[in-house]
Amino acid sequence: MNDLFCLVADKNMEAAMAELLKRHAALGIRQIAAEVVVHPRRDPGVFREGVEFVRPLQNKYQHGLLLLDAAWEGAPPDIQAQINRALADASLDGWARAIVIAPELEVWVWNDSPHVVDALGWAGRGSVLRDWLRQRGLWSDSDRKPSDPKSAVESALYEVRKPRSSAIYRTLAQTVSLQRCQDAAFLRLRSTLQEWFGATP
Repeated sequence: MNDLFCLVADKNMEAAMAELLKRHAALGIRQIAAEVVVHPRRDPGVFREGVEFVRPLQNKYQHGLLLLDAAWEGAPPDIQAQINRALADASLDGWARAIVIAPELEVWVWNDSPHVVDALGWAGRGSVLRDWLRQRGLWSDSDRKPSDPKSAVESALYEVRKPRSSAIYRTLAQTVSLQRCQDAAFLRLRSTLQEWFGATP
């Protein structure tokens, strides 16, 4: 039996999760064998069909994860609660969990690691990325992260003419300190993995 099946909403999540799950020591878990699969209908697909998608896999994997953004067209305000109920109704809540990233995956990008600057193509530039985003109204002085993290990523990449690709998320997942990310969804992901696969003390 494999350890983990992870259903995600897009290629960027796939790249990030594939690399994150290799960093077992940093996550505080044992080494695991994981399969990460993209739902063909992205976030709405994971939301509406994810539970049925993973249901037949209980006998093949020790646990299942569903990972999606909170911000997409038509998204209800209570995504997490709805998926939790669907998992419970399917008697899967002991086997699987949903991780809803608010507003979206890009919120995990923004921390004070120098690897972020490198991955977004801003290393060696005269202007500091955070200051540049502030000047364009994309990052308020009072906020720890940009209010629209996806727009901030896209604007930063556009400025340096760097294509947006899943390779950026793969690189960040390989290099950024996992202790720096205090996002609630990431902390839920890490605690879930530790609950399921933590090394025995």
